[in-house]
Amino acid sequence: MSSYQPGILAKPVPLQARHLFFALESVDALPAALKELTQLADGKKTVVGFGESLVHAMGSQVEGLRVFPALSGVGVDNPSTQHALWCWLHGEDRGELLHRSRALEAALAPALRLVQMTEAFRYKTGHDLTGYEDGTENPVDEAATGAAFVNNDIPGLQGGSFAAIQQWQHDLDGFAAMPQVEQDHIMGRRKSDNEELEEAPKSAHVKRTAQESFTPEAFVVRRSMPWSDGQQAGLVFLAFGHSLDAFEAQLRRMSGLDDGIVDALYRFSRPLTGGYYWCPPLKDDCLDLSALRV
Repeated sequence: MSSYQPGILAKPVPLQARHLFFALESVDALPAALKELTQLADGKKTVVGFGESLVHAMGSQVEGLRVFPALSGVGVDNPSTQHALWCWLHGEDRGELLHRSRALEAALAPALRLVQMTEAFRYKTGHDLTGYEDGTENPVDEAATGAAFVNNDIPGLQGGSFAAIQQWQHDLDGFAAMPQVEQDHIMGRRKSDNEELEEAPKSAHVKRTAQESFTPEAFVVRRSMPWSDGQQAGLVFLAFGHSLDAFEAQLRRMSGLDDGIVDALYRFSRPLTGGYYWCPPLKDDCLDLSALRV
């Protein structure tokens, strides 16, 4: 029986994580590399997602998978930095994650080349570096499963999931200089107790992304984590869905493409990357790559 990669919904948010992004270098070497990947990625501590270019390189197609769109609004740019393969490693020891990522890089060569690595970590109990709790409106239990995973009778696709990833860079100094009430109105919640603010402006992030306010409703499961590199820091936004439509609807509204109102989040943060990936299901505790003819 097929099942989803359990690391997608694993709780709590991991202490440490690494996001690895690979470019396709050799189509001829790709089948052997994917077989190696099934031996190293368990779907638990290593979650795997494929970009559209890799799926096409295998002569296959996954319905609903597409390239991340470069969306621009007034003062807003959401870049597309699509890659062929994404691996999300999580654990508790940064050294162990380093060695695991090195093993993956070696096993996937020469078919795939590591082109970006972003380390992430848990802040407090799952907060953004601004101090606000992240993922408050996440669906839970059966609702989370329904939101995150494909439910059909197609072998190799049932239990799969679509991931949307953006690395956001925050202006933490600029945000810290704002009065507390202004910060709360950007987020649409009070930092002190995480309560949603009815009086927040329409540009508040919570109001821009209220999942039940879309038609159809746009529920996703968010597994975002902070990142930092020297003086730069922000959030690796990560959302899983049974399709990419819900995330894309939220991003369009955030960018002001629906009604001209831009999400206030862009006042102090901007996305540096953007990618869409298909996360295959598991079969007999291994990645089920039958949709890729592996």
